[in-house]
Amino acid sequence: MKFLAAACLAGSLFLAGCATGTGSMSGGSSDASSGNGSPVYPRGPLTPITSGVTKSRAVVTLAPPTDMWDRIRRGFKMPDLDNDLVREREQWYASRPDYMQRMAERSSRYIFHIVEELERRDMPTELALLPYIESAFNPQAVSSARAAGMWQFMPATGTDFDLKQNIFRDDRRDVIASTRAALDYLQKLYGMFGDWQLALAAYNWGEGNVSRAIAKNQRAGLPTGYTDLAMPAETRLYVPKLQAVKNIVANPERFNAELPLIANHPYFQTVSLRRDLDVSLAAKLADVQIEDFRALNPSAHKPVLLAAGTPEILLPWDNAAVFQRNFEAYSQGQYASWTAWTVPSTMTVADAAQRSGMSEADLRAINNVPPRMLIKGGSTLIVPRNSRVQEDVDAVIADTGQLSFQPEIITRRTVVKAGKRDSVESIARRFRLSPASVAEWNDVKQNHTFQRGIDVVVYLPVKAAAAANVGTGATRGRGSPASVPVPAAMAYAASTRSSAGGKASKGGRSESARVTKSSRSESTKVTKSPRDKPVEREKRGGTPSKKKR
Repeated sequence: MKFLAAACLAGSLFLAGCATGTGSMSGGSSDASSGNGSPVYPRGPLTPITSGVTKSRAVVTLAPPTDMWDRIRRGFKMPDLDNDLVREREQWYASRPDYMQRMAERSSRYIFHIVEELERRDMPTELALLPYIESAFNPQAVSSARAAGMWQFMPATGTDFDLKQNIFRDDRRDVIASTRAALDYLQKLYGMFGDWQLALAAYNWGEGNVSRAIAKNQRAGLPTGYTDLAMPAETRLYVPKLQAVKNIVANPERFNAELPLIANHPYFQTVSLRRDLDVSLAAKLADVQIEDFRALNPSAHKPVLLAAGTPEILLPWDNAAVFQRNFEAYSQGQYASWTAWTVPSTMTVADAAQRSGMSEADLRAINNVPPRMLIKGGSTLIVPRNSRVQEDVDAVIADTGQLSFQPEIITRRTVVKAGKRDSVESIARRFRLSPASVAEWNDVKQNHTFQRGIDVVVYLPVKAAAAANVGTGATRGRGSPASVPVPAAMAYAASTRSSAGGKASKGGRSESARVTKSSRSESTKVTKSPRDKPVEREKRGGTPSKKKR
């Protein structure tokens, strides 16, 4: 019994000793970690600290940009270009501080909106400087190749990117619409080439040309970077110009340049337009100068804003509320003194002016009608709006209105010999004229039959007149009265009929340019109306007077 008790005691002591040893190891570790026990050394070889472990990540600046230049600098992402062309362009800009100052001040209206759009799309903010290269930030700029606006869109490219172009507005000049289209286009080009410098070259030169230049270098085993491609001088300088402006903006002190302060704040607000409104009245209601209003709304190049086609206008930030308040309180008559009129049929400018109640000079000036042109039927003209017109211009006309012209026809008085059984009808059919015109020119009735060999007077387009005289022995009118006015409608009918049997002229002025000095005394342009001048008729029989010869 005593032996059994001793064995149990020994087993208990052994188990207690194991538990104490385990606890002491754990406690020793705890003591070592706390500094009260012996230190614990790591097992195995030491691993050195590598550079990858110590590399710091980008630091986000918490302070807001001090101005727009600071904000633009923070968004630079494009790789820099460094060559002699860049340095030459830097010198060119730095040596023209007045030019840089004007460009920068002009950009102050638009650059906040452009940077906002670039940041929203996560695009490099260097692109906000591109209008400096394209147009010097002038939204009214038009190149010799017909590119227009701040971003210099060609007409066809503008149409591809949904920029409306009609007689009332040209969205290639619109601040918001053209910026949206330009960034869409640049994003598309970057997606095509995967390189911003090539994308910019394509923006200037065309994606097709850049693609062909790349393919040519690839076939020759040459590099395909921007500086490696063969391209026109303008495109070769395009990216260096942008790089030079970027370098000046990044470090103006280095170039002794002074950039004007542009606050990091929107310059304009968008205001809805509910009624057709004169541009002059809109500027007055907003309490801004007409030049400042047009600078923010450059796409509206007519004296009236159409609510159906221009649903929104831009106004300086502090003037938007002023405009709304004054618009609501306005009670001095109609908002618009101009409207749109669709021409029912082809007519002269004088006829259109008479119908619309304005002078011919004013109609030409407001609608940009060139000289020696007829207004084609279906065209839309800006004309005065009287108090009886209550409705604003329809949306279809506001969106699709176009103005088309055709050249006035130069006609020549031609004398032909009547054949056997020739009548007014047969002469009219032969020369594709109206019987009424032939009868009036010869002072006869429409059912009249001419005696064989008698002279019959007709007025033909210049080419047709020359052809009519070949082999007929007819005189060219040297002994006949000089020029005889022709009613516009008759001359137009004659020209449209005669064009079916011969070549049409290539240009609006080509026919008149081909008339010689001698023939000009024998020819005449269509007059504005048959009521303007009486038709002179040749006297029957006898010889022409000495004065007429």
